[in-house]
Amino acid sequence: MTTVLVDYDSGNLHSAEKAFQKMAAEAGGGRVIVTSDPDEVARAARIVLPGDGAFPACRRALQAVPGMEEALREAVIARGVPFLGICVGMQMLVDEGHEYAPTPGFGWIPGEVDRIAPGDPALKIPHMGWNDLVIDRPHPVLAGLKTGDHAYFVHSWAVRVGDAAHRLAHVDYGGPVTAIIGRDNILGTQFHPEKSQAVGLRLIGNFLSWRP
Repeated sequence: MTTVLVDYDSGNLHSAEKAFQKMAAEAGGGRVIVTSDPDEVARAARIVLPGDGAFPACRRALQAVPGMEEALREAVIARGVPFLGICVGMQMLVDEGHEYAPTPGFGWIPGEVDRIAPGDPALKIPHMGWNDLVIDRPHPVLAGLKTGDHAYFVHSWAVRVGDAAHRLAHVDYGGPVTAIIGRDNILGTQFHPEKSQAVGLRLIGNFLSWRP
């Protein structure tokens, strides 16, 4: 069983690779590889899509890898392979991002990406650092996580889901900010699990054993 972290020059792959390899070794989760090869992605048992930077830049970088988006659709949508998007990798799951210019997402989960607008003007943008999760809906990948657990965020834009059932967790940052979305075999975290210490490692371990 192979878990692939998709390399398209838009993610913090080193720390993510270490965290996934650590949990795979502990849980017997098979091998973890970083790849930009669409054929590896198409064959994978699990797929992780990181993403750092601006939404349009990540979309362009992913589209620039020949055959990658087709491989992702074939694996995730056609075959139902478990998928985890991280940060902008999560944001790209929805219909459209509005950073700099309207940019189409994958359309796998209804929603849009809008700039965070805290109700408290003293709160700074980007939203950066530790924040308390509020679990909205149970999910197997959230087993062992609870409201009040800390996760590490760094972002200025956030997902607004079209269907509240797809928001699995949020945080309060001058109002609710989406932290985790999901449906079927697809999951996304706005925070970085690889930087979220025990909480993030627990989520990664759960993902590696998840069978939707």
